[in-house]
Amino acid sequence: MDSQNNKQTGKNKNFIQAFGHAYDGIKWVFIHERNFKFDMACAVITMGLGFILRIRLEQFMWLLTAIILVLVGEILNTVVERIMDFMSDHHYDERVKVIKDVAAGGVVLTAIFAIVVGLFVFVPKIIELLN
Repeated sequence: MDSQNNKQTGKNKNFIQAFGHAYDGIKWVFIHERNFKFDMACAVITMGLGFILRIRLEQFMWLLTAIILVLVGEILNTVVERIMDFMSDHHYDERVKVIKDVAAGGVVLTAIFAIVVGLFVFVPKIIELLN
């Protein structure tokens, strides 16, 4: 029997199986996508700085929201890139370029949002420390 015949193609049997596949996807993005690793490093540094500066719970929630948006944006951008590369068989096509650029633009917008949130949270704390 061909090993390809043993691969799952239908719905997940239960939540645990679905969660396992989702975990595999996040792990794959972390291993293979440089920008996702960078974003995760920024997330760890940001949250660490939040603990060091003793920011309020509401501020942590804003930071966490911004971080999650960036990470989800990176994952969705990766999905779009992989689909478009597959569909174009890795050949240049202006339409594919536009689609990939638009997806990347979405990630940039979430990153800008995250930076703005970080500035609103950290700048007043840093100014307070300096005074």
